[in-house]
Amino acid sequence: MKAVQTICRQLRNSKGFFVERTPSVGFSTSYSCGRKKKMNPYEEVDQGKYSDLVQSVLSFRGHAQTPESLFEEDTLLYGPVSKCKPPKQDEETRVTENWFPLLNPEKSLKPNATNDATIPLKIPLQRNKIPSVTRVLQQTMTSEQIFYLERWKQRMILELGEDGFAEYTSNIFLQGKQFHEALESILSPQGNVKERDENLTSGYIESIQHILKDVSGVRALESAVQHETLKYVGLLDCVAEYQDKLCVIDWKTSEKPKPFIRNTFDNPLQVVAYVGAINNDANYSFQVQCGLIVVAYKDGSPAHPHFMDTQLCSQYWAKWLLRLEEYTKKEKKQNIQKPD
Repeated sequence: MKAVQTICRQLRNSKGFFVERTPSVGFSTSYSCGRKKKMNPYEEVDQGKYSDLVQSVLSFRGHAQTPESLFEEDTLLYGPVSKCKPPKQDEETRVTENWFPLLNPEKSLKPNATNDATIPLKIPLQRNKIPSVTRVLQQTMTSEQIFYLERWKQRMILELGEDGFAEYTSNIFLQGKQFHEALESILSPQGNVKERDENLTSGYIESIQHILKDVSGVRALESAVQHETLKYVGLLDCVAEYQDKLCVIDWKTSEKPKPFIRNTFDNPLQVVAYVGAINNDANYSFQVQCGLIVVAYKDGSPAHPHFMDTQLCSQYWAKWLLRLEEYTKKEKKQNIQKPD
């Protein structure tokens, strides 16, 4: 024992070394020579709680990562992706450089009572250099609209062939023409009674029977309009009262249901273009502030009416002004590039 104490005394006296004796009597291996025992950092972790997580992580070892598996991992870790469309720099954020009001303050909003008994206006369309509403809309379609239109055309040609597609489009045009002629005979006070009865057998006419019950006070039928300031023309279908509100009515035919106004594509722009033109055409003594798009179906199923109040017309009017402005700029650019 004396030998051990002598050795410890010598170690304490040595430079840079320290030994601490435990309070226990006798020799013990618990002497610490200046170093503390390191604790395992994982000893205090609840292994049972995290065993599933560890197992799921380790299970990916040895497997090739793919975009699909990465998306699955992100979904597990962070939750499902919240999909939202990036903001578009389109008509909603753009403002026209040349604003023009939809309504004309110099015209009355209420038609004269004497107009109720008059024959509806039917002004012929004059062919001139002024662009039509249809042309403006066709020349300013978005790339997305052009893509879907071309894809539909190619799909129809693949199904029907070139000749079959030409015949199909011809029949669609003919059906639309006959539909409008039938409506004109029904809505015109001087229409042939026999023709009216014959037209009732048409699927399209049957489709709009519930709409016609709310149409009265026809002011114009198949009549030309011209915006004297903005310089465009068009041929509207009808101006009449729908549920006691004077509207520009646009009659459309479709093979597919169009229950929402967004399904009618550029038709609302066409309607508001006619509304603005009427309000700034000296041939029309009245003013219009509403629109109506009626989509009729060949099988006779009830047509879908899309009513456009003054507020909605104003929103589409702003978009129409942008399209008209875009068309004007394109025309000017093309004229500059043309050689003299």
